[in-house]
Amino acid sequence: MPGPGLESLRSLFLYLSAAFGAFVVALWLSLVFWTWRDIRARTNDRFLRVLAPLLVLLLSLPGVLVYRILRPRQTLEEEYERALEEEALLSGIEDHAACPGCSRQTRQDWMVCPHCHTRLRKSCVRCGRLLDLPWNLCPYCGTPAQPSRADSPAEEPVPAGT
Repeated sequence: MPGPGLESLRSLFLYLSAAFGAFVVALWLSLVFWTWRDIRARTNDRFLRVLAPLLVLLLSLPGVLVYRILRPRQTLEEEYERALEEEALLSGIEDHAACPGCSRQTRQDWMVCPHCHTRLRKSCVRCGRLLDLPWNLCPYCGTPAQPSRADSPAEEPVPAGT
């Protein structure tokens, strides 16, 4: 017949094992909840939003490890911010044209680069607005663009005595 000390030791062991079991179940459920919240922040794919928490629900800690390996690297918010940053950088680059001759920044209203004297634009003969060099027609007034001296073929010298 067991003594009173052994009975209290047994009840203490049962109490501690129940507390540990409750802790493990709470940890397991919190990992499932964390996975559900994390995958919702990383993708809009409904299949993945269901699969990831189920993986953790069925496999527990190994499921969390597999999820951490396979989950998308960035959250949707981080991807959106990155796209905005890229768009802002690209618009900043597009706003400042560069001279094809010296690669220095030029302005939209310059006809000639002040640094290397490369021709940047030509003016319309009718309305006077600036046109890009490849344009053959003024988009503002519809007048055909006159070929510039650089575009026209060079005149060959006439030999003396003819």
